Amino acid sequence: MSAAPATAPAAGATPGAELIALDAVKKSYNLGQPSEAEVLHGLDLRVQAGEFIALMGPSGSGKSTLLNILGLLEPMTSGSYRLQGAPVQGLDDAALTLRRRHTLGFVFQFHHLLPAFSALENVTLPALMGEGRVSAVQRERARGLLAAVGLAQAMDKRPGQLSGGMQQRVAIARALVMEPALVLADEPTGNLDTASSAEVFALLRRIHAERGTAFVVVTHDPRLAARCDRLVELVDGRIARDAPITPGVEPVPSALPALRP
Repeated sequence: MSAAPATAPAAGATPGAELIALDAVKKSYNLGQPSEAEVLHGLDLRVQAGEFIALMGPSGSGKSTLLNILGLLEPMTSGSYRLQGAPVQGLDDAALTLRRRHTLGFVFQFHHLLPAFSALENVTLPALMGEGRVSAVQRERARGLLAAVGLAQAMDKRPGQLSGGMQQRVAIARALVMEPALVLADEPTGNLDTASSAEVFALLRRIHAERGTAFVVVTHDPRLAARCDRLVELVDGRIARDAPITPGVEPVPSALPALRP
């Protein structure tokens, strides 16, 4: 894998600048129906530029819902959300799409690559979808990202010709092609074997170090969380803990001091 950074630091990623500010955010489903259920109960959260955060919690704790709200993929029911200092509540779909395109990148457990497209075409897909074309600059950036994730010799291969770990590296390059300030990763190694999982996570950390991109990574694996800088733990739709991670110590959530009731 190439060790040289391929692109400049993430746009808008001044170290320490506030990327995300959530205040009293609630989320309910089936509003007004007998089955109405509130799954997030007044969350307050800050994410700074350049942070590498592990988001943990038991199944059903609200992690995916929170990630979807952070990613502007679904609305909150109430509360305040500021992205790079600007409120997002009240924006229409077109405005939300623009904010996602220029600020956020996404990596999922399943890579969601298009099987008929080459690795390079998959990486340039966000530019194609957003602007209807891929510029020479964007294509060159995609090539640089694929080289940076160790796939310089596989740019023309289709997903079916790549291993699971290689496919996830393509997905990581795709998440970075629009130079986001923040990448949201939902169990990005959950579908990989142990060796591939460690390799992909090491790649995320290297990108963070080289580019200054912030990451919020959902994981159930305390060994991977131990390689993050901060732990946010959700329990029953509330932030139960928000604490720095001690280097080299696996952050067993129940063993950390509660910072919020």
